[in-house]
Amino acid sequence: MKSNIMTVSMAVFLISGCALSSDSQTQRNGEGGGNMNMQEAADRADAILDETFLGIKPSVQWVHGESTEGSCDVSRRRAVITMISEKRRGSFLGVVEREWEGAGYHRIGVNANLVSPATYFETPDGFRVRLLIGGGGQAFFEVATPCVDESPVSMPAPQPGGADHVGEPVPIPNVHSDFWSTGAS
Repeated sequence: MKSNIMTVSMAVFLISGCALSSDSQTQRNGEGGGNMNMQEAADRADAILDETFLGIKPSVQWVHGESTEGSCDVSRRRAVITMISEKRRGSFLGVVEREWEGAGYHRIGVNANLVSPATYFETPDGFRVRLLIGGGGQAFFEVATPCVDESPVSMPAPQPGGADHVGEPVPIPNVHSDFWSTGAS
C-alpha cells in the first residue's frame, strides 16, 4: 500500500508542471531565469530525452508517447519498444540513473516497487524527468517542463531512422536485444 501511495504521489508531483519549480510564477511572468516559451521548453524536453537515449548502451528502440500541454507547461513522453527482460530491468534503471547523475540532475524520488519501479530526477534548470518500468517491463520516460510563457507547441518529430509512431497507444515491446532481452520469453 505504501508503494502505491508513493507512486501516485510522485506521478501527481511530476505531472503538475506549473508546481514543478519554486520559480514557476516568476517564470510565468517572464521575470525568471529561463524566459522560455512552451515550444522552447518542449524542445528542451526533447533534447533531454535525446541525451538520455544516447547514454543507454547498448541502445534501445523507442517511440514517442503522448505529448501534453498545460496552461504553462509541457510533458513529453517516450516508450521503449525494445524488450527489457526482468533480469535486466535493474541494470536499465541503473544506466539511466548514472546518465542523469552525470548530467548534474538531482534525484527527487524513487519507487522501489518490484513490479513497477520508477526513478525521478530534476535538472538544474527545473525540468522533472521520470523513468517508470510499466506492464510487461516496458520502460516509459517522461519530461515535465517548469512553468513557462504560453505559446503554441508542435508535436514531437518522428524518430529519425526508426518508428514514426507519435502518441497513444504506444506499441508493446517487440524488438529483441541480445543484451536487454536476455532471459525474456
